[in-house]
Amino acid sequence: MFVAHFDLDAFYASVEIRDDPSLAGKPVAVAGRSRRAVVLTANYEARPFGVKSAVPLYRALEACPHLTVVPPDMAKYKAVSREVFAIFGAGGHAVEGLSMDEAFIAVGEVSLVEATAFAREIRARVFETVGLTVSAGVASGKMIAKIASDFGKPNGLLVVPPGTEREFLAPLPVGRLWGVGPKTQDRLTMRGIATIGDVAALSDADLRALFGSSAERVRDLARGIDHRSVDTSRETKSISTEETFEYDVTDEAELIKVLKVQAIELAESLERHGMSAATVGIKIRRADRTNLVRQVALTEPTRDARRIYRAALHCLKRADVHGTPVRLLGTRLANITDGAPAQISLFAPP
Repeated sequence: MFVAHFDLDAFYASVEIRDDPSLAGKPVAVAGRSRRAVVLTANYEARPFGVKSAVPLYRALEACPHLTVVPPDMAKYKAVSREVFAIFGAGGHAVEGLSMDEAFIAVGEVSLVEATAFAREIRARVFETVGLTVSAGVASGKMIAKIASDFGKPNGLLVVPPGTEREFLAPLPVGRLWGVGPKTQDRLTMRGIATIGDVAALSDADLRALFGSSAERVRDLARGIDHRSVDTSRETKSISTEETFEYDVTDEAELIKVLKVQAIELAESLERHGMSAATVGIKIRRADRTNLVRQVALTEPTRDARRIYRAALHCLKRADVHGTPVRLLGTRLANITDGAPAQISLFAPP
């Protein structure tokens, strides 16, 4: 059984360069225009300067003064993503979307040659149809396919033949293992466990001591054993939108206006995808960078912008900001389900 992982290269930036060929070969970043903007995506010409996702824009411009900054166009990116996913699903293979620009595809019980040809064909069709490059990895399991596509970037294809998985993983940093975050990686490194091969060589007792109930799963992954199937039922658990203000906002009326706009945006997203939400919450980031979160449960799922707004406004009132300088305001919908909502949807009191 083969799994392929596909990841569009520098997605937002690549779309902008495709639509404006004069940007080709130049360092390009997609970011907002405010003084607090951060880089959403940077192309590969910008990355040697340290320009990458989540870097504050002012720092990116300091590091790369000739950086071309393009404002994001999320509606365009979503439309391109739909085109790409139509290609992913055209052959009837199971597709598990991870984000707008990334997915697993179940290639099936085929030969290595056939699996490789499949990945090449998908990459070619994406480029011919959408005009974007996509990197891919092919392997017997999802984790290795994902790692392989990372190694193939940009615009590459890496195939890990069956039987070579453990050898492929062994020299890689232990942080490459799924489920091993930075803190766990630091703890393992302090114990002399630096690579995936080190983990694979641990005794069962040591694994249990280090990973507890996850020991067996970690051991299998470290040895290249990953039998998880491509999950076509992967659910959207939440959606959100937020705005970082160029200057701190203290006027509650201004915050209320933002909530209205965000409610409409989220309601339209639910409508497009045929979904409804049963929980509405807001996130407030104060000027001192501390966060405040409030949420309410609805008596019935909804996709109505007015009801989402009223629930978000209720959260804002509960937050009791009253003149507190607000740096960021966001609205989040959770407990998302498929299908149309009931006719009446009021939020339950906290």
